[in-house]
Amino acid sequence: MVDIVRRALGQTRVGHLGTLDPFAEGLLVMVVGRATRLAPYAAGWRKSYEGLIRLGAVTTTDDRTGEVTVTSDAWKALDGAAVGEACAALTGEIEQRPPAFSAVKVGGERAYRRARRGETMAMAPRRVTVFELAVLDWRPPDIRFRATVSGGTYLRSLARDLGERLGTGGHLAELTRTRVGPFGLEDAVAPQALTPADLKDPVLLVADLPHRVLEGAEREMIVHGRPIAGPEFEGGSIALMADGGLLGVGEAGGGLIKPRLVLADA
Repeated sequence: MVDIVRRALGQTRVGHLGTLDPFAEGLLVMVVGRATRLAPYAAGWRKSYEGLIRLGAVTTTDDRTGEVTVTSDAWKALDGAAVGEACAALTGEIEQRPPAFSAVKVGGERAYRRARRGETMAMAPRRVTVFELAVLDWRPPDIRFRATVSGGTYLRSLARDLGERLGTGGHLAELTRTRVGPFGLEDAVAPQALTPADLKDPVLLVADLPHRVLEGAEREMIVHGRPIAGPEFEGGSIALMADGGLLGVGEAGGGLIKPRLVLADA
């Protein structure tokens, strides 16, 4: 996708706000040019998905692409109420163990590379938030679901953990990302149709930050790396606006705003 965007837009600096597994579909938010420097400010955006969890089979990758290691018919004894209760138990702030086949680094190396060599790893759990895990349809052994989660949450792990909680085992069989922060799937552009006209204003990446409009001398001070007065802000990151657009991001503290990154030229 990065290569496609580079060719379509004539840009060399292209990044993204979170990968999708190869079998998954849906929304992938790309950042281009100087906007790539703003990606960390969107790292905490919520992400929403719809997909299918298949009970009764555990796989090496926690999704349909892996080898089946364990099977079970225990799902035949489940009803919709039990499935709904298990989903509810996995919402909120939880400890989640990333899949072995993931980009998480273990001992300085990507976990999936070690997993492909057949190595067994103890994946350290991480704290994530599942805002919603709703059952859209229960057709045994398949659960059609909708989920909204914090950044860094693995839907494959959620499928695996749901199967464990139900005593059946399970894996992720289908996945579509429907939303990332303020962007929905309806905002997406097909890769083959992408043009420069489809680029969004980079200010959207810092829409959650307090804004400060700069004029004249203040703008010049920021672009030359000098702090400006900002007693109205107690601390934290501030989106700095000038000339009708985003100038950069500053850090407030001690009555000052210090430039942290500047997108405009001096």
